[in-house]
Amino acid sequence: MAIILFDDNARNTLLPLTYTRPVADLRIGILTIAEKWAKYLNSDFSFLTEAYLQAKFPLTIHDDNIFINGSVCPDEAVVEAVNNLKSGEALRYNNTLIAVKLNDVYAANFDPFAKYSNETAYNNELVILTHPEDIFRKNDTELRKDFKLLTKGRKSAKISSTNTIIGTDFFAEEGAQAECCSFSSINGPIYLAANTEVWEGTNVRGPFALCEYSQIKMGTKIYGATTIGPYCRIGGEVNNAVVWGYSSKGHEGYLGNAVVGEWCNLGADTNNSNLKNNYGEVKLWDYPSQTMRNTGLQFCGLIMADHAKCGINTMFNTGSVVGVSANVFGGGYPPNYIPDFSWGGADGFVEYGFNKMMETTEKAIARRPHRKFDDAEKAILTEVYELTKPFRR
Repeated sequence: MAIILFDDNARNTLLPLTYTRPVADLRIGILTIAEKWAKYLNSDFSFLTEAYLQAKFPLTIHDDNIFINGSVCPDEAVVEAVNNLKSGEALRYNNTLIAVKLNDVYAANFDPFAKYSNETAYNNELVILTHPEDIFRKNDTELRKDFKLLTKGRKSAKISSTNTIIGTDFFAEEGAQAECCSFSSINGPIYLAANTEVWEGTNVRGPFALCEYSQIKMGTKIYGATTIGPYCRIGGEVNNAVVWGYSSKGHEGYLGNAVVGEWCNLGADTNNSNLKNNYGEVKLWDYPSQTMRNTGLQFCGLIMADHAKCGINTMFNTGSVVGVSANVFGGGYPPNYIPDFSWGGADGFVEYGFNKMMETTEKAIARRPHRKFDDAEKAILTEVYELTKPFRR
């Protein structure tokens, strides 16, 4: 049985985060959505996504296939419902297709917006990602679910006795290291993946996850619900943020109610506001409508897409959206929406030259010896550069 994770309209409403990946490759909790489904169903997976992404995220069709909506985060109840599907049967939550089971003939012509004659309504609550802020907003729920999924029936590795651990929901994989730190799991679980490092003087309040090979620098303050993806280096103060992987916030500064993509770098003393001075609801830039959208949230900070960078002392307003490969620097507050491949700051932006951007990206990826800036990665950035050209100022 093949799991195929498909994109629907959520792909557009989750931009700019989904310019460079399928929806199911978004990380929320500890795992990506695709990794969650693979663990629940004990199966490999592939993706049905935009054509320009398929080289990096290939599609594999077998004789029997389950197409699963990539924006749906699994839990035991929905997994059971998906497992019970027979060929030709579909599962729908309100107007959202959750899953459908198809043989290879029908799978070749799968349409995520089609109606199926044999559909079952799913009436339990679900975690579904629709907008970028859903990732930090629902991260608490997903951290707790993933912690149970990854640690069930297992025993934590031992860490140094120089640490203070408060509560019982603490789990460290073999190879995790920490010295002279405090970990409080009273308000939520704490998970340290293999080969992670938490440096001296760090204080962590769960729920929190630190993914493989990431480092937390000395004296860092972390509040839940926060996830740090693989191969990151983090310092300063972090609150309810999701940093996907291969990104750095290595110095002082505040990051809160935020989502930061891969290959991002936040300069020293970068801060984002997450609360307006009038305590009003925060608006975010909406890619489909090309206007500001009311989130209904009082706390909403920064959404930063892959490969974006900012210089030292950058100050992001409440509800800022930074596009793919944008480069932000200089004094003052830049605008709340910084288009993809923009270069500049509060004094104005120009287009980030394509060759210069590609050169910087290649240098950044070369810092991680196990990753290559290969043809598939280059083709994705080239396509996104062209797709977003009409929207740059």
